[in-house]
Amino acid sequence: IEEGDMVLLHSSTKRLLRRLLRDKQKVSPKAILRSFMDAVGNNGTLLLPLFNFDFAEGAAFDIMTTPSQMGILSEVARTQPGVFRTGHPIYSFAAIGAKAPLFEGLENFSGYGADSPFAILYSNRGKVAILDLPEQDSMTFYHFVEEQENVPYRHHKVFKAPYTNSRGVRSDREFGLFVRNIDEGVETQVNQMGERLWEMGLYKGCRPGEGNGLRTISASSLFAATVEVIRSGNAEGLLYKIVSCGGPNAQ
Repeated sequence: IEEGDMVLLHSSTKRLLRRLLRDKQKVSPKAILRSFMDAVGNNGTLLLPLFNFDFAEGAAFDIMTTPSQMGILSEVARTQPGVFRTGHPIYSFAAIGAKAPLFEGLENFSGYGADSPFAILYSNRGKVAILDLPEQDSMTFYHFVEEQENVPYRHHKVFKAPYTNSRGVRSDREFGLFVRNIDEGVETQVNQMGERLWEMGLYKGCRPGEGNGLRTISASSLFAATVEVIRSGNAEGLLYKIVSCGGPNAQ
């Protein structure tokens, strides 16, 4: 991560905090977040996922108070002064830093759409950073590419539930996701795609559980590599697998 970068950070701080505790260092999640903000500097921008899947089950969403389900670092980011939260009730993000205003008031209909935070990250030549998480538990950027390519193993689905915006106005709202075809037994499985990125030399840094556990990749390289896999007909086995039809989860 370099000064001036726009970085989407997926994170698990459990191993880091345990290590610091063993070393008798008292470091808070807020301090860890601050270290990433220091790394991108005054000209950089940090994005953290605030994903919450309750809206898909009909639960109300409030952009000011609905918590992140993506770990302590993302929840700390949500409550920072000057943060902008994007408006998709399932796939929202916290944006902090120089280009955070690009995300102000954003209410993209589709979580992975062409006007989503993923698209802003891509168009600004940003990076994806992953701290101590496997590919399967972090790399949602693949779904952004899949929607742009309109892959046949996913389809558009609309969810409706009560929604409260930043002005405190509550109404029933509809938002979409490009979900997997569960009736056809499609299951997201991207760990092998992660291995492919390592083999291609596109990932920089450390694997989960090794060293500092942080790896990065440019969004443009990630996009291009994923498009190549899709267009060459190799998505099955790298981005998804087929299991027995049906399942409890539509995402």
